Amino acid sequence: MRFLTERLLLSLLLLFPLINTHANGGINIIPKPQKVEIKEGQFELNRKTQIVKKGITYDVSTEVFKKDINKSYGLSLIESGINDARKSKQSIKNSILLQHDADLGFEAYRIDVKENEILCSASSSEGFFYALQSLIQMISTDAKNRLTIPCVEIDDKPLLSWRGYMLDDSRHFFGKEAVKQYLDIMARLKLNRFHWHLTDEPAWRIEIKRYPLLTSIGAIGSWDDKDAPHAFYSQQDVKEIVAYAAERHIMVIPEIDMPGHATAAARSYPEISGGGEGRWKDFTFHPAKEETYEFIDNIMTEIADLFPAPYIHIGADEVHYGNQSWFTDKTMQDFIKANNLKNEVGLEHYFVRRACDIVNSKGKKMIGWDEITSVGLDPSKAVVMWWRHDKPEALTRSLNDGFDVILTPRIPCYFDFVQDQSHEIGRRWGNKFNELTTVYDFPESISSLIANNKSQILGLQANLWTERVAGKERLDFMTFPRLLAIAEDGWTDAEKKDYEDFEKRVAVFLIYLKSEGINYFDIFDKSTTPEPWGPSKADVISEG
Repeated sequence: MRFLTERLLLSLLLLFPLINTHANGGINIIPKPQKVEIKEGQFELNRKTQIVKKGITYDVSTEVFKKDINKSYGLSLIESGINDARKSKQSIKNSILLQHDADLGFEAYRIDVKENEILCSASSSEGFFYALQSLIQMISTDAKNRLTIPCVEIDDKPLLSWRGYMLDDSRHFFGKEAVKQYLDIMARLKLNRFHWHLTDEPAWRIEIKRYPLLTSIGAIGSWDDKDAPHAFYSQQDVKEIVAYAAERHIMVIPEIDMPGHATAAARSYPEISGGGEGRWKDFTFHPAKEETYEFIDNIMTEIADLFPAPYIHIGADEVHYGNQSWFTDKTMQDFIKANNLKNEVGLEHYFVRRACDIVNSKGKKMIGWDEITSVGLDPSKAVVMWWRHDKPEALTRSLNDGFDVILTPRIPCYFDFVQDQSHEIGRRWGNKFNELTTVYDFPESISSLIANNKSQILGLQANLWTERVAGKERLDFMTFPRLLAIAEDGWTDAEKKDYEDFEKRVAVFLIYLKSEGINYFDIFDKSTTPEPWGPSKADVISEG
């Protein structure tokens, strides 16, 4: 059976362009466009096809599109511009015309495919990029082996501005090529935020030149192997990845965890450790030493220079797991009294406010997990990521207090949760887990919580924590196809979504993923994609 399935899949891969567009009597684009009108006829894409820019005065790059076309179909497209006003009003046969339209919103686009030309309209570089991503998903091959795109009109725009994916690169390290591959797929899905979790308990994964021990010591180990070879991203690696993402209109947001989940940093520089006991030794930064804040300030200076995004994520969650020493450390207790902080929770809140000030001083806005909503921050200076699905009051409090919010609740946005009842490695919440249908039904499933504050919802994202994801094969398995659902959740209006239709489009997209070597979970034939191995080390954080 497995052999027959592989033969069938190979045949499908060879026929990928043929089935890509018309298999379901519709347009198999993920995420689903807001409005599609299919017409008669088709446009032929060939070596004489030109990409022409009309009336565009800002930078619009088609390099990613051209590279993808060449990679998938061996076709090299040429590009030209129009400066002659008379010619700009004429139809140019066998062309993909990119034309500015000031009436379209940011990231919005229109496509009008005719038999002799394709017109793509947008008002931004992002809009043109997404139009071309939709075009590439519509390419098919006819009976004469010609590359064609069906005649169609598409009017499209995103529902939400923040459409993201978070990768935990601390607990297990995946490397530059894996990150780039995921950025490619994110671009195809019109996802535009890559949240990069670079520091945590097991390891510190980013070079900080002022503090070399962070990588020479802190980058050793992983979640299940404290002696794993040291692995980290050099600053040159980071610059390369950030630039690669920018070409695909993806913003990279770094996360430097504090005051908890700081074990790797505290292990590297014990003088700024906040103590802790047992498993939680060195879990926090020391919140009562000025040198701690100097240390963080210096790190943030380098982070801000490396990442042009207007945000830096500081975590700020789960401090209570490792703050045992805070109750007995004389320096901390004296600090609490001297600053009228009342108790250890007040000390934690003080730290987060100081960290926010540091981030703001670098010209950035701070992002933190939803614990920050009770810290006393100015909502104009920080963004809340709501993650505790069992604490809806944290979401409503954040909104009522005026914070912008990114939705990323464990159910259904945590991809370390299993996605099928038969899977044994990964998390569950009681009898709940994150199957594809559950992910697809978001954010409609919490619509009552956000109905009165929709303007404060920046967007949503999937988070993949990697305690039990030690290699690329399992990384793929836990991410796909659920990331396809997240893409549609963030882009497509709720009334336009339809799970049965989505499944049909997933079937086509999986063929593309297979061609990229992605080890996805096959929802259509589960026996062909068995659950990959993952570390079995016990997770003592049952509610984290």
